[in-house]
Amino acid sequence: MFKKILVAEDYESANISVQKALDDLKIPNPTYVSYCDDALVRIKTSLSQEEYFELLITDLSFDEDHRQQNIRSGQELISAIREIQPHLKVIVFSGQKKEVIIEKLFEDQKINAYVKKGRNDVKDLKKAIISVFNNEKYISYDLKTKSSERNSYEFSNYDITLVSLLANGILLKDIPEYLKENSITPSSKSAVEKRLKDIKDSLDINSNEQLIAFCKDFGII
Repeated sequence: MFKKILVAEDYESANISVQKALDDLKIPNPTYVSYCDDALVRIKTSLSQEEYFELLITDLSFDEDHRQQNIRSGQELISAIREIQPHLKVIVFSGQKKEVIIEKLFEDQKINAYVKKGRNDVKDLKKAIISVFNNEKYISYDLKTKSSERNSYEFSNYDITLVSLLANGILLKDIPEYLKENSITPSSKSAVEKRLKDIKDSLDINSNEQLIAFCKDFGII
């Protein structure tokens, strides 16, 4: 079983589930951090001391507070770690349940397991850790069995244009004029707002800023 595990999680309630799973599996002395920047520092230190972490368990979302952070999401953390320790095993432990996000985590970021927070997550985490230790992939049962019910969103060229404009600092109110000048339809303000709302609703994202971050994380823009 794993001997050296790093856990990146900023909510105490979620950490309790992780702690219980690791205790049940009799895994000694895991390292816990609440910030992605701290997780990367720990990885770098372990490499310099040749005391390598074998497994990272991380959330995707980390709330901002008074402390300025360079790495602000689990996706960014995984990407940064992959550059210096590409074969580190990774379990994502998150409340996210959108198929498009989970699939990209496996396909693009090469995670080894995905466990959804919620009921029975301790049991799920234990199964995931054992599976990953045995070089098997794992995904929470309720996500795997309800694939047809999960909402996936396919970005069109129009969608990518809208998000790219926002990412480039163009205000929402100015986007219709840009679309008209470039003969892109639909170009009305109501159509633009509705499309952006549909994308965010599909991805369970609340703001344009989160949408931009998501699209950057997964190489959509």
